[in-house]
Amino acid sequence: MTTDEKTPQAPAVRRRLLSLAHFTVMDADPVALVETGAAAGFDAVGLRIMPPFPTDRIVPVVGDVPLQRRIRAAMRDTGVGILDVEAFWIFPETDVMAWRPALDLAAELGVRHVLTVGNDPDRGRLAGNFARFCEEAAARGLRVMLEFIPYSALRGLRDAVELLAEVRPADAGILVDAIHLSRSGGHPADLAGYDPGLFTYAHLCDVPAIPPAPGGERDEARGGRLYPGEGGLWLDAFVAAFPPGTPMAIEAPNAARAAALSPEERARMAAEAARRLLSRLDCQAP
Repeated sequence: MTTDEKTPQAPAVRRRLLSLAHFTVMDADPVALVETGAAAGFDAVGLRIMPPFPTDRIVPVVGDVPLQRRIRAAMRDTGVGILDVEAFWIFPETDVMAWRPALDLAAELGVRHVLTVGNDPDRGRLAGNFARFCEEAAARGLRVMLEFIPYSALRGLRDAVELLAEVRPADAGILVDAIHLSRSGGHPADLAGYDPGLFTYAHLCDVPAIPPAPGGERDEARGGRLYPGEGGLWLDAFVAAFPPGTPMAIEAPNAARAAALSPEERARMAAEAARRLLSRLDCQAP
């Protein structure tokens, strides 16, 4: 080799954004969530500002200006942003206009995505409320991400796609969670038939390959998830189904771990598991 020849260098692998979904460490208050995410090496967090079900309990953020200031200070001090806010479940009795303060807060925090779930069996009413929600979000520069869940009115990927096609919002996408894709009978290959622009980011977790007994999907999703590599899902194919570099948010609530480990310990374990998977796959990507 002459002095003019150079050894070929492998292309640099861009580190993709990794977010800590609040549900993974639901016992962390909003400020602790940001700080915990930063300490574990996450780039962002997903902040829960709306309780999915009336029986769920969260730390109220909407209307608490001092808390909002502390959240902003934690974001500034750590460099950790907020990937999305959640969880806006659309029920038969939902008044979308009552969500305006929450959407205002999301915009003020610099959030880009708001996550919603359709849980109204009346399709016309669900479509109307979803359309109004998308309008309110778009007016604030927010993108609605519609999540399908097997124990909601929108049980699978096709259901979510059909609602988007019916409503035709100005700016909305679909949030695909690995567990919900699996338990709804789907597969990562199903995503190939749709516009990749729908999938701005995804939820990552693992579970056993064998589903729970009928009726057990909700309990598994809310307290029985595993970290990537601990279960039997097709996570390699799942990550590869999205455009290269698509952000991933790890959402893996586990009741047993929550009882035994601190939020910091769980966040660190979740980050390490997710980075192992993503680093290997990103290095293999063409």
